[in-house]
Amino acid sequence: MAQNRNSQGQGPKQRQLRVGELIRRTLADVLARADVHDPDLNRHSITVAEVSMSTDLKVATAYVLPLGGRDAPEALAALRRNTPELRHLVAKAMTLKLAPELRFQLDETFDRMDDTRRLFEDERVRRDVAAPDRDDDDA
Repeated sequence: MAQNRNSQGQGPKQRQLRVGELIRRTLADVLARADVHDPDLNRHSITVAEVSMSTDLKVATAYVLPLGGRDAPEALAALRRNTPELRHLVAKAMTLKLAPELRFQLDETFDRMDDTRRLFEDERVRRDVAAPDRDDDDA
């Protein structure tokens, strides 16, 4: 049986990465210029951290976070409410054959980094990291 090229173990293809980055930049420009005429959306300064594409390039998931993480649920709701207009503006600025469906998710990368930083500041973890590796003595 032939192996599936889009198996779970493989990462995104080069085209997915290129299109995702192009959409990320375009979406960030649209949001920075406040091209969407929605005061609820325009009062937020939104960072587009990453855009991941589906394998068929029909769905783009944008990971976003408002400045400082404040009012994240309201900003996400405003983005989702204005998705059709944002999709139109992004498609107009790009040269893709088809405009992908836009989906928005909160970017939790900074929260995970803070949790990791807190974990490394724990005294027990520091003690374990500083302890000599006993497996090296057996070799």
